[in-house]
Amino acid sequence: MQTEFYSHGKLLLTGEYAVLDGAQAWAIPTKFGQFLKVSTTNGKTLKWQSLNEHGQTWFECIINLDNLSFRKASDKAVASRLQSILLESKKLNPEFLSSQQGMEVQTKLTFPKNWGLGSSSTLISNIAYWANIDPYKLLAATFGGSGYDIACARHETPILFQLQNGTPIIERLSGHSILKEQLFFVYRNKKQNSRTAIERYRSHQIDRESFLAKIDGLTAKMINTSTLDEFEYLMTEHENILSKVLNLPSLKTELFQDFKGAIKSLGGWGGDFFMATGNQKTPDYFKAKGYDVVLAYNEMAL
Repeated sequence: MQTEFYSHGKLLLTGEYAVLDGAQAWAIPTKFGQFLKVSTTNGKTLKWQSLNEHGQTWFECIINLDNLSFRKASDKAVASRLQSILLESKKLNPEFLSSQQGMEVQTKLTFPKNWGLGSSSTLISNIAYWANIDPYKLLAATFGGSGYDIACARHETPILFQLQNGTPIIERLSGHSILKEQLFFVYRNKKQNSRTAIERYRSHQIDRESFLAKIDGLTAKMINTSTLDEFEYLMTEHENILSKVLNLPSLKTELFQDFKGAIKSLGGWGGDFFMATGNQKTPDYFKAKGYDVVLAYNEMAL
């Protein structure tokens, strides 16, 4: 018997950091994601294999099903994180992994791990599918975060996401005509550690009520604007507000002062993808500066 699950990756277009404190955030599920395939076998072990986007093994281990201890693992740190996810899953559903049959599990990413599109969130979502548990509870018990990435993992349209008293509120959105033609996603050639980024945000003393209200207003306007000029203005305004809150220079000020379009950081500042407005010549600009991964909106978003 074999079962397969799939979850989408994510990009947060507005509300980075602020989404943790209840701001409305605009996010998109990506065409890239992660598969998880489960097969039953003889024996009392769970054989785990994780594949990258090229089908190459980057992690593998053997787990004793009676107590979820490890017989062996290619990476002890990864094994420890996986063990904690499985143990928390079993707390949420005691029947999970209670079968006497052995198992083989294979995961496969469809994007490079260092892109920051959600290798962890797609894994959490897939294991929650497998264990028949609430993915948001599993996320809270393991990696933490707002949960917008879990929402993206399980939706196929852009979403408006907000935490209200700890409960995710999700509204499906239609596509945005401006974005489809004139928005690009550029990889910064390095991955950002989400926990480090969140700690930086938490360390700053700010008027959070005012900050969240500003981000809510910008998100609402960006979703509804019908002109590129206004969209670029709102992108820049969002970037400037976060720049002041984090006490960091905006990305355009720091690296791309000669770029004619608008640029906005995404997710944890300092890594992963950022978005830029432009035209068919835009990829050439960034590639000439050493940023080889430049995807048009329709190449990235579902």
